[in-house]
Amino acid sequence: MGQFSAWHWLIVAAVFVLFFGAKRMPDAARGLGRSLRIFKSEVSRMQSDDADAANERSARENIGLPATAQAPATPFAEPVVRPTKTL
Repeated sequence: MGQFSAWHWLIVAAVFVLFFGAKRMPDAARGLGRSLRIFKSEVSRMQSDDADAANERSARENIGLPATAQAPATPFAEPVVRPTKTL
């Protein structure tokens, strides 16, 4: 089992064109590109959030607060349920 030659790639491309059709291939490529951009931005956002959390933790330690102290509520916190008025 050697490496793929140009003929192998040509056959794979022909199968894709036959299977999906030439008209849907650009749309599929465009959708894949959008998905990859979204994925990349979400990964970078997660990494920056992790860095921010580490900076906050070290800042808390520098002012004498325990590192395990709770940060302010996040958007993912449980919503506050208030009782409704009864008539």
